[in-house]
Amino acid sequence: MAEAAMSRIYMKIPVDRTGVLIGESGGTKGEIEKGTGTKITVDGKSGEVVIETGTSKGDPSGILKARDIITAIGRGFSPQRAFRLFTDGQMVEVVDLKEALGDSRNQLLRVKGRIIGENGKTRRIIEKLTGTAVSVYGHTVSIIGEYDEILVAKEAIAMLVKGAMHGAVYKYLNSAHLELKKKRLSLWEKRPELKEELKEEVADVDGTEGGAKGGEYEEQEGG
Repeated sequence: MAEAAMSRIYMKIPVDRTGVLIGESGGTKGEIEKGTGTKITVDGKSGEVVIETGTSKGDPSGILKARDIITAIGRGFSPQRAFRLFTDGQMVEVVDLKEALGDSRNQLLRVKGRIIGENGKTRRIIEKLTGTAVSVYGHTVSIIGEYDEILVAKEAIAMLVKGAMHGAVYKYLNSAHLELKKKRLSLWEKRPELKEELKEEVADVDGTEGGAKGGEYEEQEGG
């Protein structure tokens, strides 16, 4: 019965993101369908999306994974960054800034500017030190990453929303980054078969800048 209930999901994304979801000649939508074993229908005029489980694959988790990827694209991530969600352990979380700021447009623009930073600097630092991907779109901030990484990124964003100085936020992120690194190294020692994978992951977090690349979408006013 539970499986039957999850055979179809209805959702809605901003109309201006439907073209990104569909992709050139339907390529992005097709890739999601193929990777999740689902059938996706997109209404470009209303933003309504229907996800159905495919007939050839009975894995109900595919429909949930498709939902998360579509949610990420709808909240401003480029398809390439949203496709991180194909990897097990990766999650997406959407933070609605209106819950803290209300409907004040000036407040929203100010806080979004603090989260993005000059030329995207603050967002890049959050991404680099947490290993997450962050998208600021409309009145939301969305985060893709593992559970522990998302918690750290959310705390940094909450600090910025509450008015904390950027220096204090960066200090927190550096400290949290060391803790995340210790956890990875601890797992590395406990599971030798993961050593190479984790070594590359830690090197990537420590040695690259990350940030708004590959057509990442940032909007200051949308939904």
